[in-house]
Amino acid sequence: MFSSFLKLFYTISFILLFLTISITCFVVPIIPNVEIQQLEGKEMLISPYGFVWPIPGYTTISSYFGKRNSPTAGASSFHKGLDIGAPEGTTLIAVIEGRITYVGFLGGGGYTITLSKENMKITYCHVSPNFIVQVGQEIQKGEIIGKVGPKYVYGVKGNTYQDATGKPTNGATTGCHLHLGIRIEEKYIDPLQFYQL
Repeated sequence: MFSSFLKLFYTISFILLFLTISITCFVVPIIPNVEIQQLEGKEMLISPYGFVWPIPGYTTISSYFGKRNSPTAGASSFHKGLDIGAPEGTTLIAVIEGRITYVGFLGGGGYTITLSKENMKITYCHVSPNFIVQVGQEIQKGEIIGKVGPKYVYGVKGNTYQDATGKPTNGATTGCHLHLGIRIEEKYIDPLQFYQL
Protein backbone atom coordinates (compact mmCIF):
# COMPACT_ATOMS: atom_id res chain seq x y z
CA MET A 1 0.00 0.00 0.00
CA PHE A 2 2.73 2.43 1.03
CA SER A 3 4.87 1.48 -1.98
CA SER A 4 1.97 2.18 -4.40
CA PHE A 5 1.52 5.58 -2.76
CA LEU A 6 5.24 6.28 -3.24
CA LYS A 7 5.08 5.22 -6.90
CA LEU A 8 2.10 7.51 -7.46
CA PHE A 9 3.87 10.36 -5.65
CA TYR A 10 7.04 9.93 -7.75
CA THR A 11 5.05 9.65 -10.98
CA ILE A 12 3.09 12.84 -10.27
CA SER A 13 6.28 14.65 -9.19
CA PHE A 14 8.05 13.60 -12.38
CA ILE A 15 5.12 14.69 -14.56
CA LEU A 16 4.96 18.10 -12.85
CA LEU A 17 8.71 18.58 -13.21
CA PHE A 18 8.59 17.57 -16.88
CA LEU A 19 5.68 19.94 -17.59
CA THR A 20 7.39 22.82 -15.78
CA ILE A 21 10.61 22.39 -17.77
CA SER A 22 8.75 21.93 -21.06
CA ILE A 23 6.59 25.00 -20.58
CA THR A 24 9.54 27.12 -19.47
CA CYS A 25 11.75 26.08 -22.39
CA PHE A 26 9.30 25.76 -25.25
CA VAL A 27 6.07 27.63 -24.60
CA VAL A 28 6.78 30.77 -22.57
CA PRO A 29 8.15 33.48 -24.87
CA ILE A 30 11.44 35.08 -23.97
CA ILE A 31 10.63 38.34 -22.23
CA PRO A 32 13.68 40.52 -21.77
CA ASN A 33 14.65 41.94 -18.40
CA VAL A 34 12.57 45.06 -18.78
CA GLU A 35 10.17 47.11 -16.75
CA ILE A 36 7.13 49.05 -17.82
CA GLN A 37 7.69 52.80 -17.75
CA GLN A 38 5.86 55.84 -19.04
CA LEU A 39 7.66 57.54 -21.90
CA GLU A 40 5.99 60.54 -23.50
CA GLY A 41 2.63 59.44 -22.09
CA LYS A 42 2.88 55.85 -23.41
CA GLU A 43 3.66 52.63 -21.55
CA MET A 44 6.88 51.09 -22.88
CA LEU A 45 9.19 48.28 -21.88
CA ILE A 46 12.56 49.78 -20.94
CA SER A 47 15.68 47.80 -20.03
CA PRO A 48 18.08 48.61 -17.17
CA TYR A 49 20.38 50.05 -19.89
CA GLY A 50 17.70 52.50 -21.01
CA PHE A 51 16.84 50.69 -24.26
CA VAL A 52 13.17 50.58 -25.24
CA TRP A 53 11.81 47.27 -26.58
CA PRO A 54 11.28 47.88 -30.35
CA ILE A 55 7.82 46.33 -30.78
CA PRO A 56 5.22 47.15 -28.12
CA GLY A 57 3.19 44.07 -27.25
CA TYR A 58 5.43 41.53 -29.02
CA THR A 59 8.27 39.84 -27.15
CA THR A 60 8.55 36.38 -28.71
CA ILE A 61 11.94 35.91 -30.34
CA SER A 62 11.78 33.54 -33.30
CA SER A 63 15.51 33.54 -34.11
CA TYR A 64 18.39 34.50 -31.84
CA PHE A 65 21.77 36.06 -32.54
CA GLY A 66 24.45 33.55 -33.57
CA LYS A 67 24.75 30.29 -35.49
CA ARG A 68 21.57 28.79 -36.90
CA ASN A 69 20.21 26.78 -39.80
CA SER A 70 19.36 29.15 -42.64
CA PRO A 71 15.54 29.41 -42.74
CA THR A 72 15.42 30.36 -46.44
CA ALA A 73 17.65 30.76 -49.47
CA GLY A 74 19.92 33.76 -49.08
CA ALA A 75 19.63 33.90 -45.29
CA SER A 76 22.87 33.67 -43.35
CA SER A 77 23.77 30.69 -41.16
CA PHE A 78 25.18 33.22 -38.67
CA HIS A 79 22.29 35.42 -37.61
CA LYS A 80 23.45 38.99 -36.93
CA GLY A 81 20.44 40.09 -34.91
CA LEU A 82 17.15 39.10 -33.30
CA ASP A 83 13.98 38.18 -35.12
CA ILE A 84 10.85 39.25 -33.26
CA GLY A 85 7.61 37.92 -34.69
CA ALA A 86 4.79 40.42 -35.25
CA PRO A 87 2.02 40.95 -37.82
CA GLU A 88 2.37 43.26 -40.79
CA GLY A 89 1.61 46.85 -39.82
CA THR A 90 2.74 46.51 -36.18
CA THR A 91 4.33 49.72 -34.86
CA LEU A 92 8.13 49.90 -34.53
CA ILE A 93 9.70 52.34 -32.11
CA ALA A 94 13.17 53.78 -31.62
CA VAL A 95 15.11 51.84 -28.98
CA ILE A 96 17.34 54.88 -28.33
CA GLU A 97 17.52 58.46 -29.52
CA GLY A 98 19.60 59.14 -32.61
CA ARG A 99 19.53 60.09 -36.26
CA ILE A 100 18.16 58.18 -39.25
CA THR A 101 21.12 57.32 -41.50
CA TYR A 102 19.54 54.86 -43.96
CA VAL A 103 16.10 54.24 -45.42
CA GLY A 104 15.66 51.88 -48.36
CA PHE A 105 15.89 48.33 -49.67
CA LEU A 106 19.00 46.54 -48.41
CA GLY A 107 19.42 43.04 -49.91
CA GLY A 108 18.64 40.25 -47.43
CA GLY A 109 17.31 42.76 -44.90
CA GLY A 110 14.63 43.89 -47.32
CA TYR A 111 13.22 47.32 -46.59
CA THR A 112 15.43 48.70 -43.83
CA ILE A 113 15.69 51.68 -41.48
CA THR A 114 19.00 52.46 -39.73
CA LEU A 115 19.08 54.58 -36.58
CA SER A 116 22.56 55.79 -35.56
CA LYS A 117 24.01 57.32 -32.41
CA GLU A 118 27.74 57.94 -32.08
CA ASN A 119 29.48 54.60 -32.90
CA MET A 120 26.25 52.54 -32.73
CA LYS A 121 23.95 51.62 -35.62
CA ILE A 122 20.60 49.93 -35.09
CA THR A 123 18.96 48.33 -38.12
CA TYR A 124 15.28 47.52 -38.42
CA CYS A 125 14.89 45.06 -41.31
CA HIS A 126 11.86 43.69 -43.20
CA VAL A 127 9.94 46.90 -42.47
CA SER A 128 7.12 48.50 -44.43
CA PRO A 129 8.15 50.27 -47.65
CA ASN A 130 5.81 53.13 -46.65
CA PHE A 131 8.52 54.97 -44.73
CA ILE A 132 7.52 57.59 -42.17
CA VAL A 133 11.11 58.73 -41.43
CA GLN A 134 13.83 60.10 -43.68
CA VAL A 135 17.62 60.22 -43.68
CA GLY A 136 18.93 62.99 -41.42
CA GLN A 137 15.86 63.07 -39.20
CA GLU A 138 16.56 63.31 -35.45
CA ILE A 139 14.59 60.71 -33.49
CA GLN A 140 13.72 60.49 -29.80
CA LYS A 141 13.74 57.26 -27.82
CA GLY A 142 10.28 55.67 -27.99
CA GLU A 143 9.26 57.56 -31.14
CA ILE A 144 7.44 55.60 -33.85
CA ILE A 145 9.80 55.12 -36.79
CA GLY A 146 8.02 52.56 -38.95
CA LYS A 147 5.90 49.44 -39.18
CA VAL A 148 6.54 45.74 -39.68
CA GLY A 149 6.52 45.13 -43.41
CA PRO A 150 4.78 42.61 -45.62
CA LYS A 151 6.30 39.27 -46.56
CA TYR A 152 5.92 39.98 -50.27
CA VAL A 153 7.11 43.08 -52.12
CA TYR A 154 6.78 43.69 -55.85
CA GLY A 155 8.64 45.88 -58.31
CA VAL A 156 11.84 46.24 -56.26
CA LYS A 157 14.75 46.63 -58.66
CA GLY A 158 17.54 44.17 -57.87
CA ASN A 159 15.53 42.10 -55.38
CA THR A 160 16.74 38.52 -55.82
CA TYR A 161 14.79 37.08 -52.88
CA GLN A 162 11.70 34.94 -53.38
CA ASP A 163 9.76 32.13 -51.72
CA ALA A 164 9.30 28.58 -53.04
CA THR A 165 6.44 29.73 -55.31
CA GLY A 166 8.58 32.45 -56.92
CA LYS A 167 6.89 35.42 -55.25
CA PRO A 168 9.35 38.24 -54.39
CA THR A 169 9.92 38.61 -50.64
CA ASN A 170 10.92 41.52 -48.42
CA GLY A 171 14.55 40.36 -48.30
CA ALA A 172 15.51 36.92 -46.96
CA THR A 173 12.36 36.23 -44.96
CA THR A 174 9.80 33.48 -44.44
CA GLY A 175 7.16 35.74 -42.89
CA CYS A 176 6.37 39.04 -41.19
CA HIS A 177 8.76 39.97 -38.39
CA LEU A 178 11.30 42.55 -37.30
CA HIS A 179 14.99 41.73 -37.61
CA LEU A 180 16.76 43.99 -35.10
CA GLY A 181 20.50 44.31 -35.63
CA ILE A 182 22.95 46.32 -33.54
CA ARG A 183 26.46 47.28 -34.63
CA ILE A 184 29.09 49.02 -32.54
CA GLU A 185 31.99 50.31 -34.62
CA GLU A 186 30.61 48.20 -37.50
CA LYS A 187 30.77 44.94 -35.49
CA TYR A 188 27.44 43.14 -34.97
CA ILE A 189 26.64 42.28 -31.36
CA ASP A 190 23.78 40.43 -29.69
CA PRO A 191 20.94 42.93 -29.11
CA LEU A 192 19.82 40.97 -26.04
CA GLN A 193 22.93 42.31 -24.25
CA PHE A 194 21.03 45.58 -23.95
CA TYR A 195 17.93 43.96 -22.45
CA GLN A 196 19.35 41.48 -19.93
CA LEU A 197 21.55 41.90 -16.88
